[in-house]
Amino acid sequence: MRDAHVGPRVRRTHYASRPYYRGGQRHYQGQFHANMDMWKEKIHPGRKTLGRGQNGIPQSWFKITIPCGRKYDKTWLLNSIQSHCRVPFSPVDFHYARMQAQFFVQDASTAAALKNVSYKIRDDENQKICIFVNPSSVPYSVQTKLRPEQVDQLKLTMNKRYDVSQQALDLQNLRFDPNLVDHDIDMILNRRNCMAATLKIIEENFPELLSLNLRSNKLYQLDGLSDIMQKAPKVKILNLSKNELKSAWELDKIRGLKLEELWLEGNPLCSNFSDHSTYVSSLLELFPKLLHLDGHELPPPIIFGIVAYTKLPVCKGSVFGSETLKSLVMQFLKQYYWIYDSGDRQGLLDAYHDEACFSLTILFNTKDLVPRCLEEYFKDSRNIKNLKGSVLWVQFLKHTKRDVVDFLSVLPKTQHDVSSFMVDMCVQTEKMLCFSVNGAFKEVEGVCQAHVCAFTRIFIATPASNSSLCIVNDQLCVRDVSLIETQGAFSTLVPIPSSSSVPTVSQEQQEVVQAFSTQSGMNLQWPQK
Repeated sequence: MRDAHVGPRVRRTHYASRPYYRGGQRHYQGQFHANMDMWKEKIHPGRKTLGRGQNGIPQSWFKITIPCGRKYDKTWLLNSIQSHCRVPFSPVDFHYARMQAQFFVQDASTAAALKNVSYKIRDDENQKICIFVNPSSVPYSVQTKLRPEQVDQLKLTMNKRYDVSQQALDLQNLRFDPNLVDHDIDMILNRRNCMAATLKIIEENFPELLSLNLRSNKLYQLDGLSDIMQKAPKVKILNLSKNELKSAWELDKIRGLKLEELWLEGNPLCSNFSDHSTYVSSLLELFPKLLHLDGHELPPPIIFGIVAYTKLPVCKGSVFGSETLKSLVMQFLKQYYWIYDSGDRQGLLDAYHDEACFSLTILFNTKDLVPRCLEEYFKDSRNIKNLKGSVLWVQFLKHTKRDVVDFLSVLPKTQHDVSSFMVDMCVQTEKMLCFSVNGAFKEVEGVCQAHVCAFTRIFIATPASNSSLCIVNDQLCVRDVSLIETQGAFSTLVPIPSSSSVPTVSQEQQEVVQAFSTQSGMNLQWPQK
């Protein structure tokens, strides 16, 4: 049977077995069978699938595959599987292959128990983890396992290379060490059995190891080295220079080490970064305590710990960027909400571009009932995370200024607290302004009359004549408020602005707006109200 091959998106797709016919009967490739005879029947005659257990009794081997297993920590993954498995198991040759995590087990009953764990584990994203079980040949690492006398010779060689005073182990160019070559021991550290034997010796003989030098060992993958977090957790200096590592993905396998010094020069992966600063920042993400990289000192890491109390900066109010923009935006908002709260919102037509878009979203915990005060908004909420299917995404998007204003006209009548408005300028160019406004409002009629809610609105607008703005995109988000927010809302009596109370802009401000309009080519009118 071929090993299952699963692409990187497989955890989001349904795993279906493909039927095929043999001898008039229907079979399913990849389907697990506890019946050993059926497994043997499917295995190619030329493949060696039996090993020897205790007392020389033949035992079958099985490959366990977890699609997208690379994104899971090895310890967490194995512990999670074991906690759901009805029998204890010892994973052999755990490694990552592309996006998959794989290991081997012996005995059909263990394999059957692991198969039953499939889809019973959920990750942090609440995604179920599936497990594939397939008959396998004897793992290569088992076939090439070092003999006891070879392990003893390797231990002697490593002892000679260990510096007790520095707690440092120098294994550079290990394969060609005369003490190994003379005994016909081929120590290729890319082989997981060789790396496993090396780490086991480190664990048993050098538990206080601080520095490990693996320079010039032609390492192109670090699957075997991933166990170093358990075998030698105190290592702070690691030299991987002059190897053949091609991807930073390999370093992710050992990111659990609290490294302070790392050497990577001479690996192909060093040329994958656009510049040196990107190279440094990428490695600091993996090893945040790193102080030296390739022999160069790095800026000291920022460590968040218990420090003397420092007063936080005072929270600032609205941010506009300039007084000119402040006057322009505030005039726009006062005009807009004066019309919005007037009872006849058709007057907002002049505020929108012909092809304007609008969307409404309400925020609440989906596990709770919709707050009563938000029920009128909920039925039209375009929360893409909760909507199933792209048809609804389009359906709840209001397009053209007529559709936008007609929709706004059927929303509950409101009164906005202009004094609560907090405005932030997001983007400013010659042809476009993007800004957000947060504030409080309450309904003025109906069952929720006088109930205070909060809103966030994001406008994208272009300049229009008469020193105003033309809305191209409008996103409204409505939510319930806390008791503290309720107490602060509508505490200041602000007169409703009229056309006579709206502040006029200076000649300088009109010139700025006119320049915007000339650059954009837009010439839509929004008459002064």
